[in-house]
Amino acid sequence: MRTIDLDSLEIFRTVVAEGGVIRAADRLHRVQSNVTTRIQQLEERLGQKLFHRQGRTLTLAPAGHKLLPYADRLLRLADEAESELRSDLPLGTFRLGSLESTAGSRLAPLLSRFHKLYPGVVVELATGTTGALVDRVRAFELEAAFVSQPFAAEGLEALAVFEEELVLVTARSVASVTRPADLANATLIAFAQGCSYRHLIEQWLGKGGNAAARSLEFSSYQAMIACVAAGTGFAIVPVSVLKALRATADVRQHALPERIRHNRTHLVWQGTPSVAVARLIELLDSD
Repeated sequence: MRTIDLDSLEIFRTVVAEGGVIRAADRLHRVQSNVTTRIQQLEERLGQKLFHRQGRTLTLAPAGHKLLPYADRLLRLADEAESELRSDLPLGTFRLGSLESTAGSRLAPLLSRFHKLYPGVVVELATGTTGALVDRVRAFELEAAFVSQPFAAEGLEALAVFEEELVLVTARSVASVTRPADLANATLIAFAQGCSYRHLIEQWLGKGGNAAARSLEFSSYQAMIACVAAGTGFAIVPVSVLKALRATADVRQHALPERIRHNRTHLVWQGTPSVAVARLIELLDSD
C-alpha cells in the first residue's frame, strides 16, 4: 500500500498558506502545472476533494480542513528527525509531560538549565494526571513525562528521578487524623481519576472500610489547598508543593502510613529516547 509522500503534503500546505497555486508555485520554485498536478494526484490518492475552486481562488474543502493538521504534524516530525540525525544537540520542539506537583515544585531549575544548554529547543510542557500522561506517551503525543507511583507502564522505559514525601492536609481546626475512620463524612479534594496520589488515599480509606463521603475535583494544587484551608475537606499532597506554594501554615499536616508517605516520581518514555530526552536524562543523572 502506497503512502502519502511528504513533498505532496508540503505542496498542499503551501497552497493553503499562499491562498492559491500561483503564489505557491513561486514560493516552491515550481511551475504552476506541476503544483496543480500534485494536488490533483493527492486528491485522487485520498479519494476526496481538498479544495473548492472558484476561478483562480482556492478555498479548503472539509477534507482539506481534516488533512491540514496532519500535514503540519507529519512535516514537523520529519524536520525534527532530520535535525536530530544531523546533530548530537537537540533541536526543535520538545513535548514534555508532567504532574502538576512536579511542574510547580521541581522543574523550574531543571528546565532553566536545559534551556541554557540547548537554546535551540522549545519545550512544550503539558500537565495532567499520571494515567493521562502515560497514555499520551504511549500515543507518541509526548516524548516523555514525569509521573508518580503507582503507574502501569508496560512497554515504556522508566527512570526514578525525585523522592516525594506525601502528607494528608486538612483545615487547621482538625486536631488529628490517624486512621481512615477519622475522615468519616469528610470530602476528598483531589485531581481527576488517573491521579496516582488520589489512588493511594482512596486505597488507604478503602482498607479501613471507609470511603470519602463525596469528592471535589480540581486541576491545580493552589485551588485544592485553598479549599482545604477553608474547611471544605481533605487532600493528599507532596510536602514540596506546600513549601513551593508557601502554604505550610495554612493547613494542618497529618502523617500517612509509611507505605504511602514515601513516593517516587519517574520519567517515562517509549523506545529509544529522542536526543532531547537523552539530554534531559543526563541532567537528571548529574543531579
